[in-house]
Amino acid sequence: DINPCASLWRRRRREGAAGVHLRSLVSDSGKQELIMAKSNASDAQALVRSLRSAYAATPTNLKIIDLYVVFAIATAIIQVVYMGIVGSFPFNSFLSGVLSCVGTAVLAVCLRIQVNKENKEFKDLPPERAFADFVLCNLVLHLVIMNFLG
Repeated sequence: DINPCASLWRRRRREGAAGVHLRSLVSDSGKQELIMAKSNASDAQALVRSLRSAYAATPTNLKIIDLYVVFAIATAIIQVVYMGIVGSFPFNSFLSGVLSCVGTAVLAVCLRIQVNKENKEFKDLPPERAFADFVLCNLVLHLVIMNFLG
């Protein structure tokens, strides 16, 4: 076969696309070789288990902020789905609601970064100051959104 990508694609289609990953290796001769590596369910379970155990060590205040971020993003998704079903007649209202949710989530992520004890960049910043910044930025964000709402 002249085109190695085409033969690789045909081989991959024969083996099935699920659970197959391509890995690129450089051999001793300097040529790049593509090899197929199968991933199985035990790899995925080990990954989920390691993520769960690492997240269990996260402090409670960071978990609360994470929950707040998930809530804000879920609210934005619900608004987008609602707009898709019902329509977006007052488009400014829809845009204001989604931008409010997304902006609040972004500000909460910034708060999480500042409050995290493992982050050395903000070690001198007290958590009360970070929360005050969060509240002030949310106030400015929502004043702008109410102005845009019309």
